[in-house]
Amino acid sequence: MVDSTETRVPADAPAHDDDAVDRILARDERRGSARVFGAATALQSDETARGGDDGEQWDRQERHALRRVAGLSTELEDVTEVEYRQVRMERVVLVGVFSSGSLEDAENSLHELAALAETAGSVVLDGVLQRRPNPDPATYVGRGKAEELRDIAQATGADTVIADAELAPSQRRALEDVVKVKVIDRTAVILDIFAQHAKTREGKAQVELAQLEYLLPRLRGWGDSMSRQAGGQVGAGGAGMGSRGPGETKIELDRRRIRTRMALLRRQIREFAPAREAKRSERRRNTIPSVAIAGYTNAGKSSLLNRLTHAGVLVENALFATLDATVRRTETADGRVFTLADTVGFVRDLPHQLVEAFRSTLEEVGSADVIVHVVDGHHPDPAGQLATVRGVLADVGARDVREIVVFNKIDLVDESERLVLRGLQPDAVLVSSRTGEGVDELRRVVEDALPVPQVELRALVPYERGDLISAIHETGQFLSQSHEAEGTLVHARVDERLASDLRPFAVAG
Repeated sequence: MVDSTETRVPADAPAHDDDAVDRILARDERRGSARVFGAATALQSDETARGGDDGEQWDRQERHALRRVAGLSTELEDVTEVEYRQVRMERVVLVGVFSSGSLEDAENSLHELAALAETAGSVVLDGVLQRRPNPDPATYVGRGKAEELRDIAQATGADTVIADAELAPSQRRALEDVVKVKVIDRTAVILDIFAQHAKTREGKAQVELAQLEYLLPRLRGWGDSMSRQAGGQVGAGGAGMGSRGPGETKIELDRRRIRTRMALLRRQIREFAPAREAKRSERRRNTIPSVAIAGYTNAGKSSLLNRLTHAGVLVENALFATLDATVRRTETADGRVFTLADTVGFVRDLPHQLVEAFRSTLEEVGSADVIVHVVDGHHPDPAGQLATVRGVLADVGARDVREIVVFNKIDLVDESERLVLRGLQPDAVLVSSRTGEGVDELRRVVEDALPVPQVELRALVPYERGDLISAIHETGQFLSQSHEAEGTLVHARVDERLASDLRPFAVAG
C-alpha cells in the first residue's frame, strides 16, 4: 500500500495561512499582487495612466478582441459578449504529485500551472496536491485518488483535468477512463498558449512542429472504425475477395501524415534561417555588438526592452506574451550602436519539443555578446527561475556568454527581500521597468560589458571624409577628438575593417 498524503484546494475555501488549498489557488498580496493573470487589463490601464512607459501596445487590441460572426449562433443572444466568453471558457481542475522538495515548492508549481491554465483561456475551479514516493505508472495519482478526482470534477462541473507534469500516453488514457472528462498535461497547456500567441510565419511553424511532435505518440483510436485493413472470409466478418492486402490502420495513416507534415515544417524553418543569419552577418560585418534579453516568462523582459529602447512591443501581464524575437538598435552614452533582442520566455519543465522547435530563434541568445538575464524579483522562488533559465541557456550553447542578472519589479519588493536577492546574486542589478528605478545603472552596466574595439590609433581625418568620423561614432569608441586646420584629429578604438580605412590618415602619437 502506497503511503500518500493529499492536499485539497477547494475553490471557496476561507483564507488563512494554514489552509493548503488557499495557499495553492488564492492570489494573495504576499505572493505577488492580486490576481496573477486576470489583472492584465488593469495593469495596462495603469501603465497608460502613468504616461505609457511601455510604448504603443500594437497587437493588444487584436489579441483581446472577441470575434463573433452574426447569424451563426442560435443561443445566448440575450447576454453580453463578456458573459458569452465566460460561458465558453473551459472549467478545469488541477492535480499535482510531488515526491521530494517542500510543500511550498509544490504549491508554487501548482500556482504556475493555474497561471498557465488561465492564460490559455480556462477557469480554475479546484486543485489537488498529493505526496507519494513516485507518480503512479498507470494513472499518475493511483486508482483511489483518480476516483476522488472524478468526484471533484463532477461536483464542480469541470470538463478538464490538468496534471502538473508531462503524462505518458498510457497514463493520460488510464486517468481519462477513470475521471470521465478530458485529461491533459502541463506540456499540452504550454503548447496551446504558444499556438494562441504565435504571430509570424516562423513562429507558427515552430509551434505547429512542437505540437505534432507531442501528438505523434499520443494518437488514440477506438474500435473497428479506425481500421483500414481488410481480407478474410466474408462469413467470418472479412470483406472477402479483392480486399486482401497489407492495408493500413487509421492510426498508421495519421502517423504517416503527421510525419510528412513535420518534415515539411522542418524544411520551412530551415528556409527562414538564411535571412536571420544574413542579418546577424551584417551586424558582425559592421561590428555592431548584440545584447539578448532572456529570462523566465512574465519576468518583464518586454517592458525592459521598451524602457531601454522605446520599442513599442506588446507588454502583457500574462505568460508567454512574447514568442517572436524583437531586435532594436540603440546607442551607448558615447554614441556606439548596439542591438537589444527580446526573446521567448522560459518556464520550469519547458517541453523539450519547444526547445527543439525554437532552437533557431534561441540562436539569437547564443550568438549575443551579452545576455541580460531578467528575473522576477517579486516571485516566490527567484532562485528556481535563475536555475531554470540557466539550464535552457546551456542547452542552446550560451553557457559562456557574459551574463548580467537583473532583478525586475523591484518596486514591489521591500528592503528585507532586496537583501535576500543581493545574497542570491551579489552583482545583480535591481530595476523596475515600471517606475524606471535602476534602469540608468543597468544601461551603464550593459555598456561597460559590451566588447571594446581592439585597434587603437590616432588619425587626422580630412573634413571631406566625414563618413569616417560617422563610422567611428557608430562602431568605434572615441578617446579624444579635436578640430585642426587640416581636419579632425581623433584618438579612437576601432575594428580592423575601419582601421584599414583610417590608416592612410594615421599620425604618430
